[in-house]
Amino acid sequence: MTENIRNASSLGALLREHVRDRADQDAVVFVRDPQTGDADTLSYEQFDRRAGAIAEVLRTHTGPGDRVLLLYPQSTEAVAAFAGCLYAGTLAVLAPMPGSYQQDRKRVTSIVSDARISVVLTDTENLASVRAWADEAALPGLRVLASDTFDDTEGHLARLAPADHGTTAMLQYTSGSTSEPKGVTITHGNLLCDIASFVSSLRSEEPVRTGGWAPLYHDMGLIGQTLAPLAMGSTVVLMSAVTFVKRPVQWLRLVDRYDLGFSAAPNFAHDLCVAKVTDEQLATLDLSRWRYALSGGEPAQATTIRRFSERFAAAGLRPDAFGVCYGLAECTVFVSGSPGREAVVADLDPAELERGLLRRAAPDAEGRAVPSNGAVHGVEARIVDPDTRVELPAGSVGEVWLRGASVAHGYWENPEATAAAFQARTEDGEGPFLRTGDLGGFLDGELYITGRRKDLMIINGRNLHPQDIEHALHDRHAELDGLPGAVFSVPADGAGGGTADDALIVLQEVRGRPSPDNARVLARAMRDTVSREFGVRAAGIVLVRRAGVRRTTSGKIQRAAMRQLFLSGAVEPLFADFDSRYAALTGQGRTA
Repeated sequence: MTENIRNASSLGALLREHVRDRADQDAVVFVRDPQTGDADTLSYEQFDRRAGAIAEVLRTHTGPGDRVLLLYPQSTEAVAAFAGCLYAGTLAVLAPMPGSYQQDRKRVTSIVSDARISVVLTDTENLASVRAWADEAALPGLRVLASDTFDDTEGHLARLAPADHGTTAMLQYTSGSTSEPKGVTITHGNLLCDIASFVSSLRSEEPVRTGGWAPLYHDMGLIGQTLAPLAMGSTVVLMSAVTFVKRPVQWLRLVDRYDLGFSAAPNFAHDLCVAKVTDEQLATLDLSRWRYALSGGEPAQATTIRRFSERFAAAGLRPDAFGVCYGLAECTVFVSGSPGREAVVADLDPAELERGLLRRAAPDAEGRAVPSNGAVHGVEARIVDPDTRVELPAGSVGEVWLRGASVAHGYWENPEATAAAFQARTEDGEGPFLRTGDLGGFLDGELYITGRRKDLMIINGRNLHPQDIEHALHDRHAELDGLPGAVFSVPADGAGGGTADDALIVLQEVRGRPSPDNARVLARAMRDTVSREFGVRAAGIVLVRRAGVRRTTSGKIQRAAMRQLFLSGAVEPLFADFDSRYAALTGQGRTA
């Protein structure tokens, strides 16, 4: 199965091969209500007809290599539209619906401009709102079409555009956790090789039923959740992310009712399930067939792994089901993971970690629990000093560099950014490598990610990772459970930066509007936690209302964006408490 995927001439050709062999088998299912089973289904034959019909219409408006923007809610039609782009030889660009928030509308508009989109596909239900957004954005020559109106009677006759491993298949716009989104140029070869590596990691001799709620415009939702099962000739079962957020148990019902062997989600989703699924709901679930419950898309936390595994063991979740994987859009999606075994968590010596070394803590010492991201598959990974570009030995922390068939060709029409990220060479001239921007290292042959290079903070000469502090605060303060926070450093004088005298800021969402006394007690308790567990003093604790902390589409905290908002005075706190030694910072936001 793995070699059949890897050796296919193109992803479109592989899908057509499955249509011939599995015409009546379910290809794509979209479930509106996992409890009742209300769903739309396309067999492989129906899926091919829809894709072919869309391809034929696209050929009347576009040429090979033109970019087509897909703006759909989670649906069978959205998956068919992506396949239609493959069939037509156009480059699919998936993005979230423009929505009502200015930030979301601006993001989609910038994607249209950057990719020079000429055609937008959506469905009838959203056609009017998408056209209204296009008119408001004043995008000249943009044609908006509802694909669910296309006649698919002869869709199965549509020819496939010529394509091979070197042909560009799509543009995957990055989620922008540290910068503005950029379009990653992904080829058919990237997709096939990365999917083959992922399938190989599952060590399954049969196709695996896969599904979940991850949005299709996210690389994990599109490639890992949707294209991988289709490449295997299996079935993908989708639901809406909104449905999950409103009622997390619906995701688990989807896994149970539709017999999913694989379903992945970011760390926050597993936390949400632990917090929101009741004992009564738990009693109705059978998760014994869920073989691969992976955490990906954002750093996994050891406490989340333990809580989720313990909580849902009562529903039959196997001890070896929960695992952690690592990937990024610039490497298509998947880099490492060891599914099908119990999660491995290393208890690391915090002092050694600050010095850039992965060393296990002594048995009687308090360590920092860091989950393993498993073995690397299909690519070559090196750990490199990001400043000297010298390769580091196992057990050292450095920047993760990658090369191999899954590594994308670069950023769309952005040669400067492509050269910086995709054409790196080590100090002795070996390369090119992809610079991931992630810090990590190898321990016992497995990859451990410790943080993002751009997020690394230097406080009093010490190297600290913000996610460690964020997690400690959530772990010690129950009132913060399920609420995102952003930790970052700023210049102590409020201008300039990058010195050992930088000040640490904690910006945290809270529920409701706490009284000044309650907010003051919480802020002081949070400051005590930071001091006690990390040996540094937080210069400022800033409490903000819900949705005050920006996150990417996969749930990652946008720390760089929050830092910039803080420095520009754009943060509107419910309460702010600053250390008297950093009085200059109090001008960055209003205090209660």
